[in-house]
Amino acid sequence: MPNEIEIGRLLRAGTTGFVAGCRVSQLTVPAFGALVRAPLNDGYQVYGLIHDIHIDDDGLVRQLVTSNNVSDDVMRDNRENRIVPVEMSVLAVGYEQDGKVHHLLPPRPPLSLDVVYLCDDKDLVRFTQKFGYFRHILNSKDVPIGEVLAAHILQAGRAWRMNSGTLRQGSGQAWVESATQEVITLLRDDYPTLMSVLGALADIS
Repeated sequence: MPNEIEIGRLLRAGTTGFVAGCRVSQLTVPAFGALVRAPLNDGYQVYGLIHDIHIDDDGLVRQLVTSNNVSDDVMRDNRENRIVPVEMSVLAVGYEQDGKVHHLLPPRPPLSLDVVYLCDDKDLVRFTQKFGYFRHILNSKDVPIGEVLAAHILQAGRAWRMNSGTLRQGSGQAWVESATQEVITLLRDDYPTLMSVLGALADIS
């Protein structure tokens, strides 16, 4: 695909998620809550949501932060040529096999140095036709559930609106409302989490 946006390469992976690394200069593309995909082979690829973006320090950065004056050249060199990668933690939410999307944990994770791509609007709309993947977010213990869901729903709703030419009118808002109702249904027995999620969703409406 000519418009594929590469955001990094895989550092480590497991069944429930993976961590990708990228250069600082690539950090303008991936965003918290974004849907990404890691293609393998034979029509198989893993989908996930970015739930954390982590920037580690190194010896040079530790020295620079204690300096009185850091020149623009040093700042630019550190950000453009930095060896320590920016790390993105991704929660696995599904996979695709032979052109069919499944909202299940992937049967096998991607491998080290596999390329990770940002999903475009069409990918987002195709993956979010149903809400089965919500359970992976809601069941995760290490994810800020409300913030991830709010960021994802905002981005997916925008994708549905951008594809309104091929979908029915008003489908973007309808998708957001359906997604919110699904969250309420899934969390009906967990009032504290529900209030946290709805509070985050209120900030995007």
